[in-house]
Amino acid sequence: MLKHRGFPGRLPGTDFQFTIRRANPKGVTPLTRRERFRDRKPADKRADAAFMEALWAHFGDQPFERGNLDAGRLSWLFEREVVPAEDPFDPASYDALLVIDPDAGRISFPDIFDGFR
Repeated sequence: MLKHRGFPGRLPGTDFQFTIRRANPKGVTPLTRRERFRDRKPADKRADAAFMEALWAHFGDQPFERGNLDAGRLSWLFEREVVPAEDPFDPASYDALLVIDPDAGRISFPDIFDGFR
């Protein structure tokens, strides 16, 4: 499992986790698309925005390996702002390649993507 050095481990001042410390010995948690409903708590929305901002700052529009990125946090963005970068895609692999879709990101998180065209 690739560890993304320099990537924030969590949202500062909270327990919202962005990375994991070690591989799960029982198996990899698969990425699944989670629905973001309008009534989500503001703290959850801030965590999504902070995670998206960290992804964009760290990887930009280049493909990246899932590695030690938290599956739960990625799943809130998966198949919308973060999409598979390979075909076939294995959602239960730490080696899976992902990429940010800047057009979808600009719609969901305009403050993060304002300067990108």
